[in-house]
Amino acid sequence: MPKTGGMAYKRSCPRCGNIKSWAVRRDKRKCSACRYEWKANRLPLHLSRTEWKRLLRWFLLGLSSQAVAREAGLGREQVLRALRLVREAMLQDIPPVFEGTVEVDETYLGGSWKNKRKSTKAQESSKRGRGTSKQAVFGILCRNGQVWAEVVPNVEAKTLLPLIRKQVATGSIVCSDTFKSYTGVAARGYVHRLVNHDQQEFSDGKGNHINGLEGFWGYMKRMLAAKGGIRRERLPLYIAEYAWRYNHRNMEAKDKIKSILQLLENRYEYSG
Repeated sequence: MPKTGGMAYKRSCPRCGNIKSWAVRRDKRKCSACRYEWKANRLPLHLSRTEWKRLLRWFLLGLSSQAVAREAGLGREQVLRALRLVREAMLQDIPPVFEGTVEVDETYLGGSWKNKRKSTKAQESSKRGRGTSKQAVFGILCRNGQVWAEVVPNVEAKTLLPLIRKQVATGSIVCSDTFKSYTGVAARGYVHRLVNHDQQEFSDGKGNHINGLEGFWGYMKRMLAAKGGIRRERLPLYIAEYAWRYNHRNMEAKDKIKSILQLLENRYEYSG
């Protein structure tokens, strides 16, 4: 954190917005204008930075919460709360608006049909893909290696097209399959390129395909399968985690830990 004027820091006061403050007792800061005291950059759950680093190290290796608790020397419930906060912070770490060439596609989550209970099978259809009772997820992958994904209530055009408009810069090349919900992409200022999966076309030989995003779907589903089942209401958090892992896959472990700590500090920045 850069210093200004000797003891003062450029960190705005949560009460009055003044940017000058001083370090005072008990790791707090004091505003030079209104004299309010607060703790800045405090990590949640009363865990020390060392404990958080130890926890995140094992989390990033893909260990279960029980194994993370054992290796980090923390309680299981404490680890579960900590990992939820991490995923919530990852959910807010949205990539910048994509531009250039992007891929758009949807997928469905809900477990294998053969593994479902008989009572569930009696209530649901065994249909796969579009029209299924499984949870729909929409995703956008930029050819620069970044991905964005979100749980959606349906895969209708009125749901998907605004998400494309929000996450993709106008004028970009949008690659998709021939699903009818993507029909209006070109009319919204994009160059629309299609691949016809119904005719077993997965690339037109000119770089137009959605293979990158389908690769991410495969990675996400393998990670979810390893969890042994996730409640539907928690899916957004896990999707956010796997998108974050994918987007930071080339980063060294120590830098990933530093990045997550920064997300946590930004989310829980002030504690009076």
